[in-house]
Amino acid sequence: MIVELRQYTLKPGARDTLVDIFERHFIDTQEAVGITLIGLFYDLDNPDKFVWLRGFPDMDSRKASLIAFYEQGEAWKTHGRAANATMLDSDDVLLLEPIGDLPPASACGQYTAVISPTPVDVAEPVMRFKPLAAQNTYPRLPVREDQMFVTVFAGDGQGLRLKPTAASAMR
Repeated sequence: MIVELRQYTLKPGARDTLVDIFERHFIDTQEAVGITLIGLFYDLDNPDKFVWLRGFPDMDSRKASLIAFYEQGEAWKTHGRAANATMLDSDDVLLLEPIGDLPPASACGQYTAVISPTPVDVAEPVMRFKPLAAQNTYPRLPVREDQMFVTVFAGDGQGLRLKPTAASAMR
């Protein structure tokens, strides 16, 4: 599986608007074109940040699914402009490969993600990812060039502190 870790910086006070648009219009419609929604999260330390993970079987499937969602899908055509209006930056994106199985986002009420250029060991990781060295097959959505490891563990710690959104917690 190929995973995107997407971190959006939003206009002040716009996070609830984006989460509402996302949960009402972009979850089922992405899944309908072959995208796996792994988790949607609030950044507990920054009210103007939205973090989410989505997965694809491989890079060719990623390209086909993104074309189907962004270029052919009604949900993005109808609600994409409103979603983009909440954002200051949507280009903080890492392409990753999972190390091990991915649990549902509802497995824990709160997570900490550590993003690092080297692997980080924690006692009980919930999710671990290594960098994916691959060419971006959908350049309309930029991805970061730097190669980062991501380790997610349950609970509160030093790093990106995350809480699943309502729709993510119900998955």
